[in-house]
Amino acid sequence: MEEKVKLRVERDSLGEVEVPADALYGPQTQRSVNNFKIGPRMPAELVRATAAIKWAAARANVAEGKLDPERGELISRHALDIARGAHGEAFPLVVYQTGSGTQTNTNVNEVIARLCHLDSPELSIHPNDHVNMSQSSNDVMPTALNITAYLALRDGVLPALKGLSKSFGRLERDYHSTIKLGRTHLQDATPMRFSQEAGAWREAMDRNAAHVERAMEALLPLALGGTAVGTGLNAPQGFARRAIGELASLYRAPFREDENKFFALSLRSEIAFAHGALKALSADLMKIANDIRLLSSGPRCGIGELALPENEPGSSIMPGKVNPTQCEAVTMAACRVMGNDASIGFAASQGHLQLNAFLPVLANDFLESARLLAECMDSFGRNCIDGLRPIEGAMRAHVEASLMLVTCLSPQIGYENAARAARYAHRNGVSLLQAVKALGLMSEEEFNSAVRPEDMC
Repeated sequence: MEEKVKLRVERDSLGEVEVPADALYGPQTQRSVNNFKIGPRMPAELVRATAAIKWAAARANVAEGKLDPERGELISRHALDIARGAHGEAFPLVVYQTGSGTQTNTNVNEVIARLCHLDSPELSIHPNDHVNMSQSSNDVMPTALNITAYLALRDGVLPALKGLSKSFGRLERDYHSTIKLGRTHLQDATPMRFSQEAGAWREAMDRNAAHVERAMEALLPLALGGTAVGTGLNAPQGFARRAIGELASLYRAPFREDENKFFALSLRSEIAFAHGALKALSADLMKIANDIRLLSSGPRCGIGELALPENEPGSSIMPGKVNPTQCEAVTMAACRVMGNDASIGFAASQGHLQLNAFLPVLANDFLESARLLAECMDSFGRNCIDGLRPIEGAMRAHVEASLMLVTCLSPQIGYENAARAARYAHRNGVSLLQAVKALGLMSEEEFNSAVRPEDMC
C-alpha cells in the first residue's frame, strides 16, 4: 500500500495550498507543480544562477541600507549554498511554465526563505519582501540567462574547442610529408598534403573559438536593476552596480550593468547572437565529421585513406565491421544544435512590449546546445581524432592513379591538350603517361620531369 504523503498548509495571495510537509518550497511553487507538467525540469544551472543573484542582491541591499545585516547575512548564506549546488531536489519546476520564468524565481525565493526560517525561526524572512527585495522576475531571469549562457561557453564549449584544436594540430604537425589527393565536388582534384587538410580542421576550431569569445562579450551586460519594466522601480540607485559587482567577483567574469534596462528586459538578440556562434561551430563540426567518415569509408571498397580507432564492433550481423560512430555522434549533436537555433531565433523574436516571455525555453535550448557541443567535441577528440591515422599507401595509390595530375601539364602543352590527355586516359583505361605518349604530346622524360605531386602542394 502506497504511503500517504504528509502535507502542510500554506497560504499565498490566492488562498491556502497544500504542500508536502518536508518540501523546502512554498505555495506558489506548489501551484506551478500542480498546473504545469510539461517537458523537462528547469536547467539546474539557471536555478543556481538565480540563487547567486539572490546572494548578490542581499549583499547589495545591506550595503544600500535597505536590508538589515542579520537578514542579509542569513539570505546570503543560504542563497550561496544553492548557487553552489545544494538542495537541488527543492526545485521541481519544468521548462514549459510561465515564459518569464517567474515561477522559478519564486521557487528560489521560497526555498531560501524556508531555509532561513528553519535556521532562525524567530527571524521573519518573507520570499518577496526580503529575498526578492529590489528585484523582479523580469530582471532576475534575463540576468540568470546571460550568466548561465556565458558560463556554459567559458567553462564548457571553449575548453572543448581548444582541446579538439590540439588534436587536429597533432595531425597537422605529424603528417607534413604525407601527400594525398584533394577532392572537389566529390571528384578527384590536385594533390595536397594531409597536414594541409588537417590544418584546415584545426583552423576551423581556432576561428570558432574566436566566434565564441565574441559571443561571450555580448552576454556580459546584465538586466539586474531594471525590476518590472526597466525603470528600476523599488530598487535603490546603487543596487544594480553593487549586485552585479558581487556577481562579477563570484564568477570571475567581467559582468556589467546594462546601460539600457528597457532593452535588457524586452529583447533577446544577444542570446540569439551567442547561439549563432554555436550553430556556426556545429556546421563546421558536421562538415569535418562527414569528411572524416568519407575518407575512412571502406576499408577496402571505399576511399579508405584514414584508419579510425576500433572502439566497438559495428554490426550485430557482419563480423569485423567497424563504423565511424564518433563521427555519427558529432553529426547528430550538430543536427540538434541547428534545431535549437531555430527555436531560439523564434523565441528571441517573441518579445512583446516590455518583456520577452520565452526565457525558460531560451535557457533550456541554449544550455542543451552548449552541453552537447562540449561533450561531443571532447569525445570526438579523445575517441576518434587522437587515434586517427592516415593510410599512406592508399593515399599514395590514389595520387598516382589520379587524372588530375594533368593540371601541372597545362603550362607546357596547353589546357586543351591536357584535357585531351585526361579524357584519353580515362576512356582507354591507361595512365596519363601512356596517354600523352600516345597523343604525341610529351616524351616519358618530359612527363616525369613535369609531374611531381610533392611540388603541386
